[in-house]
Amino acid sequence: MKRLLVIRFSAIGDVAMMVPVVCSCACQNPQLRITVLSREFMRPLFAQMPPNVDFIAADLKGRHKGVAGLTRLFRELRAMRFDAVADMHDVLRTKYLRVLFRACGVKTACIDKGRKGKKQLTDAIEKKLVQQKTSFERYTDVLRALGIGVNPDFRSIFGNGRGDLARVSAVTGEKGTDRWIGIAPFAAHKGKIYPAERMEKVIGILSRMDRCRIFLFGAGNAEREILEKWEKQYNNTCSLAGKLKLDTELIVMSHLDVMLSMDSANMHLASMVATPVLSIWGATHPFAGFMGWNQPAGNAIQMDMSCRPCSIYGNRPCMREDYACMNMIEPERVAERVKQLIDKNNLV
Repeated sequence: MKRLLVIRFSAIGDVAMMVPVVCSCACQNPQLRITVLSREFMRPLFAQMPPNVDFIAADLKGRHKGVAGLTRLFRELRAMRFDAVADMHDVLRTKYLRVLFRACGVKTACIDKGRKGKKQLTDAIEKKLVQQKTSFERYTDVLRALGIGVNPDFRSIFGNGRGDLARVSAVTGEKGTDRWIGIAPFAAHKGKIYPAERMEKVIGILSRMDRCRIFLFGAGNAEREILEKWEKQYNNTCSLAGKLKLDTELIVMSHLDVMLSMDSANMHLASMVATPVLSIWGATHPFAGFMGWNQPAGNAIQMDMSCRPCSIYGNRPCMREDYACMNMIEPERVAERVKQLIDKNNLV
């Protein structure tokens, strides 16, 4: 096998979780040419890959939209003469591409999402609280099904170092001896978001620490408005919303002493640059297999409740209607865990 196509269109956290697997595969199989097919805004995640990895963007809202667009995309890809296709997504778009490749004699394999186990994990009556395979393991299984040997062994997209701070210092300033704390307080669904008023208390506590700087991560106008309010209200706090793009946000994350996040894309992005991540879990649970790369189980803050997890993605309404899984987590507990994690990593 000479050429491999790896497909995953969304979401950003899931695509980020491919990075350790793809990078390890490239390093351990230098004779293999790997092409990652995803959306254009994912490109920075693969910019620091080994030289045998390249990236192609699918324009799913334009040139490659709909069946005709996907057929056009297939023709473009077919010209590259891939020997195998790894479908890490298994949705209608990728199924269609897979069928076309298979019809041409190209070997394909797709991800097993483990739906049965995840359903049992979230069952309200007969819940089975069992650790499911991680996405990293599921991605690795796809490659092994194609006969590609890979043992994920990855540190950071920046290798053994960190990103070039000079590229962002105009926004962040120099680090010096300060402890840098990142806080990403948002997620796609309410069941995964620590209440804003509680997170604000966490920021208030941490902002009073000596030699401490807090960087707030978010996107969109609504999130930006909240973060800028906190920036003005608390000392040593800087909102990065709207100031940096993904590639430069990753640089900042690589210099953080700790990232505090939800079960969200930012947890995975910070993990990709070898930053310790303290994550808060509500409706979802690390047992579903979405914990950040190389993040120990002890870095998850969560309540032991019989109804948890009630959702794999956090998009189901709370059956109790009070989101106690989040509201019962005290801000003081979160702030103390942040301080402990900094101390643990000898960053005082």
